[in-house]
Amino acid sequence: MQRLERRWPNLVLVHLPVHASWLNQIEILFSIVQRKVLEPNDFANLPEVARTLNIFERHWNEIAEPFEWNFTRDDLAALLERLAAHEHQLQLAA
Repeated sequence: MQRLERRWPNLVLVHLPVHASWLNQIEILFSIVQRKVLEPNDFANLPEVARTLNIFERHWNEIAEPFEWNFTRDDLAALLERLAAHEHQLQLAA
């Protein structure tokens, strides 16, 4: 974080919640693309990668369904309690 701020002084980094649902959903999609399209990396050139990604995008848009999101408010509250307890332990150790 400090390295980026030194390089770009006008940069404002924003820490997102650990379980930001929109962020996790895009990470899930990137994981799917990585596993189903980009591995193994045996493309002959960049235009072939672009074509393959475009074909997959059209296919995915036909078959995609919403991700089943199971993380509840109670789960979040429990996670925040665990994180707070951990932070407290780190402060005691310091």
